[in-house]
Amino acid sequence: MEGLKVRGQAMDSEDIYYSFISGANEVIKEKLELNRINVFPIADGDTGNNLAYTMNSIIENAELLETPKETLASIADAALMGARGNSGIIFAQFVNGLYMETNEDEAIGLSDFAFAMNKAGDYAYEAISNPVEGTMITVISEWAESLSTLAKSTRDFKEMLADSLKVALVSLSETPEKLQVLKDANVVDSGAKGFVHFIEGFTQFLATGQVENLKNALGKVEFQEDAIDVHENFDSSYRYCVEGILQGEDLELVEMKSKLETMGDSLIMAGNNQKMRLHIHTDDPEKVFYFLKDHGKITFQKADDMRRQYESIYDRKHEIAILTDSIADLPKEIMDEHQIHLLPLNIIIDGVNYLDKLTISSNHFYELMDELETYPSSAQITVKEAEKALLDIAVNYNEIIAITVSSKMSGTYDSLVKASLHPDLENKRIKIIDSKQNSGAEGLVVKKAAEALDAGHDFDELIAIVEETVKKTSIFVSVPTLEYMLKSGRIGKAQAFAANMVNLKPVVAIDEDGNGIVIGNAFSTRGNMRKIQELVKNIMEESPIESYAIIHSNAGERMTEFKQYYTDLIGRAPDYTMDISSIVAMSAGVGVVAIALTTE
Repeated sequence: MEGLKVRGQAMDSEDIYYSFISGANEVIKEKLELNRINVFPIADGDTGNNLAYTMNSIIENAELLETPKETLASIADAALMGARGNSGIIFAQFVNGLYMETNEDEAIGLSDFAFAMNKAGDYAYEAISNPVEGTMITVISEWAESLSTLAKSTRDFKEMLADSLKVALVSLSETPEKLQVLKDANVVDSGAKGFVHFIEGFTQFLATGQVENLKNALGKVEFQEDAIDVHENFDSSYRYCVEGILQGEDLELVEMKSKLETMGDSLIMAGNNQKMRLHIHTDDPEKVFYFLKDHGKITFQKADDMRRQYESIYDRKHEIAILTDSIADLPKEIMDEHQIHLLPLNIIIDGVNYLDKLTISSNHFYELMDELETYPSSAQITVKEAEKALLDIAVNYNEIIAITVSSKMSGTYDSLVKASLHPDLENKRIKIIDSKQNSGAEGLVVKKAAEALDAGHDFDELIAIVEETVKKTSIFVSVPTLEYMLKSGRIGKAQAFAANMVNLKPVVAIDEDGNGIVIGNAFSTRGNMRKIQELVKNIMEESPIESYAIIHSNAGERMTEFKQYYTDLIGRAPDYTMDISSIVAMSAGVGVVAIALTTE
């Protein structure tokens, strides 16, 4: 090709494309070191992973097109779609700004390049709700400013970029003086260092013009977490690191930013009025996405639990991890007390894939379910999603016990079993246990496992305890209407019509194989509840109740009455009372109330 080594005064599409590929490659090579020094904004050791993921998206998805602007549009879109974490989204917005400010010519001159880079730095600044000096954004700005000066006196791109790299290195070295947390840890900013590595790779191509086998030299990129040194305690004001992609015809970015700023911190919005990628730290991921759904089409969602991530690295209570899916109805306080890991299942609403118990809450779901033209559906997790869940945990634990919803009701168990065979997990001890339950009954099984772990039982003993608890656990559900079971496809129209003709109120339970079954019918809600009372009394005659929970779906007074009755009958309050997961509510409907119990 006719590269910069020949022409020097302008960059064409090939120059732009291969410089970006070279820069991306350099960042990926430094992934582990970037993870190791990551202390800001959270010492979670993932800046290298996030930037590597973003850069890999550019390598795999960007295209070399006819003009620099068209090529940059492809690079910007690839960066935006693959952006991950604070640093990845800032970089994506930087590239988006570069695309927006590049002209339509067949080549970019020195001054036009410097101007576009400066404007790109402004775009990156504007994307951040509260920019912090001494970070990636500072190095981007100071490096871009140097280009404006150098473009006036430099002979060619190779010389200009080489000189600007010196400025970037100085800026990077000064980050600890601008941010105390970096100074305390005796490191430079990880995201800023990643950007400098990008410039190094970008400049290296300009110096050599070598493009042969560049993609082939990248090798395999691994994205699971890597162990890092302890730098600081987890002190974030917010728990979840949330990301999303929103598409629309005319996104109101300024209006959205103003509202989103009230929901958390570390807000970054990258993109334009047709596609936007969001990053925010918040305690309420579901509120973020409930707001976004009215402003465009949500095409991607992620909500990482930073607290659980930090505990896994620095503050593990045990060397065995317990994982369960979101159908297990267990209060967050109990999950936190025992450091139980959550695998959110997928619920599809208006074509948007939400993460159960993370990006959709039961309260928001109830508001939506009667308004939708197409009733929501669930989608089992893929093997790839299950692999990621296990791999993320396995970085810090050698033994994992995963307790799933009944395999007769969901493919979660099968996906996790297949995922546990991943070659990177072959040296780990992993047991996937089918709870043969759902909702509160599954929750009680998980709770028993966590309590047994606290009591000091080892891996094999825990498995035996869980499998025995499964046999001793039951759930009885009072269903006031079959309307929602019909909508969700759990029963056929003929069954629903026949039941509704006589106003039947079924009692639903789960058999020993994990199948949902109707074990009784009544002609009124009161009669329905009496049948459950009789079932519980019969169980108590055989064996005392060790633990129990009351679960419901927005049942109001019915739940209060249910709870009081069993408090009096059993002689103590339930271990917990809570709203069921959105996926369970989708099938069971509003007004359902149930008792889950485990016998001694």
